[in-house]
Amino acid sequence: MSSRKRKRLKDKWRAKSWYTVLAPSYFGNVELGAVPVAEPEKLVGRVIDSTLYEITNDFAHQYLKMHFQITEVEGKTARTMFKGHEYSPDYLRSLVRRRTTKVEGLFDVTTKDGYKLRVAVCAFTLSRIKTSQEQIIRKIMRKIVKEKASILTLDQFAQEVVLGKIASDIYNEAKKVAPLRHVGVNKTKLSTPFAQLLQLQAKMVTQKA
Repeated sequence: MSSRKRKRLKDKWRAKSWYTVLAPSYFGNVELGAVPVAEPEKLVGRVIDSTLYEITNDFAHQYLKMHFQITEVEGKTARTMFKGHEYSPDYLRSLVRRRTTKVEGLFDVTTKDGYKLRVAVCAFTLSRIKTSQEQIIRKIMRKIVKEKASILTLDQFAQEVVLGKIASDIYNEAKKVAPLRHVGVNKTKLSTPFAQLLQLQAKMVTQKA
């Protein structure tokens, strides 16, 4: 590399400042890391990946990948909102067993405060079950996920998803249909357009004020 190119790279990095990225308040304002940027306004909209382990410091949560989207920058701090989550591919594969049934459900929901999400739920049985049982379990998934979304705000819904409360509710109902080994919300994705997300957040701030 020529000295001129090295100088340009140094100048480019020198122009950047580091900003600390925080998880939302409903995940404890935990520090997610630091990112360098020359223009802080370019941080808004960027998605930051983490794991639930980094938030709870519980090694059992390492398999859960978290996604947060930066919504505002205050000084050297970038604040975020929940964008979605997913099981790691390795963990999802580890749940599969021979001679058992995997029941999947994919649902579009809207939270009490107007955020739209796509929610994927999976259940793994102890043995193979009938198609009619699969259909009943999937109906239970849909009912509970949609009911929860209708009465919970985004922050409440996100907490119940990643900490297993919604999965537990589904398990307790669905185990009456067939013996289950695992039930989980394996993926969520916030599908509300970003511009609308900012409007919803501004509305919440106004209501709190």
